[in-house]
Amino acid sequence: MSIDESTAAKVAKLARIKVEEDALPALAQEFNAVLGFIEQLNEVDVEGVEPMVSVTPMRLKRRADVVNDGDQQDKVLKNAPDAREGFFAVPKVVE
Repeated sequence: MSIDESTAAKVAKLARIKVEEDALPALAQEFNAVLGFIEQLNEVDVEGVEPMVSVTPMRLKRRADVVNDGDQQDKVLKNAPDAREGFFAVPKVVE
């Protein structure tokens, strides 16, 4: 597949990217380079290759999905510049 200047202009318009007329040949050439690379990737034999999330084989740690309050109110409020009665205290913004 080959991208010409009119197609590159149409793609730029759809993407809402302003491209000057003199830059369209270079843009079309870049599109063609990307499509060429994709065609190269399609030639790779991936039969029997398992999908993976990382190059190192590891499993995610599992934990029970339990709802709790965290029981860390004191630790969290310790970081607050001003805390009163177990809550963050903030300045009044509405008069």
